[in-house]
Amino acid sequence: KTVAAMVKEIHDAMGITVPVALHLDHGSYEGAKAAIEAGFTSVMFDGSHYAFEENLEKSKEMIALAHSKGLSIECEVGGIGGEEDGVISAGELADPQECKTIADLGVDFLAAGIGNIHGKYPANWAGLNFDRLEEIQNVTNGKPLVLHGGSGIPREQVQKAITLGVSKVNVNTECQLVFAEATRKYIEAGKDQEGKGYDPRKLLKPGADAITALCKEMMENFFGSAGKAE
Repeated sequence: KTVAAMVKEIHDAMGITVPVALHLDHGSYEGAKAAIEAGFTSVMFDGSHYAFEENLEKSKEMIALAHSKGLSIECEVGGIGGEEDGVISAGELADPQECKTIADLGVDFLAAGIGNIHGKYPANWAGLNFDRLEEIQNVTNGKPLVLHGGSGIPREQVQKAITLGVSKVNVNTECQLVFAEATRKYIEAGKDQEGKGYDPRKLLKPGADAITALCKEMMENFFGSAGKAE
């Protein structure tokens, strides 16, 4: 049984009414291949740490493999700052022509560095480079772009990026922070020592609820994506 089949069973059993994608983020060359074979519905191959020609060849191979299985695939050009899943980058700006070359391979989504970083943003962060984003959008002919490191970027900057072609925003750190805060409050209030409050299902529920509330607020009031599932 594939991972996708198990996700569908859970989707149907819970009465979920919107499509659910199982996505691999920042997949390595071997990791992305394994996820494709396992039945993920979407994968990201992050070849940004390779020299561009190697990234190009590996991306071409991965796009063909994903499309042969009917999956969507995201590739990256120009490193995203900070560290995530063992991938470390200084956050260089993506080269528009390199973006065009990868986009022309038929990739479904393109992640391009425009000054964004993973994790918490430092006080001296210069902000998103909208000139570079617009250049990339112009040469990739409307290819859906992905903004990694969405946590901590001023909302007006993310909203402007959406108007310039960003179709997917990755938010992780903010979710982790609200989860940690809610879990800390639960434990500090002694809830884990009341009855079976130590049960992981009860212990982790406040944090899970906090993530749900944050995502709902972002979708409705920030990204404008609520009610647009297809």
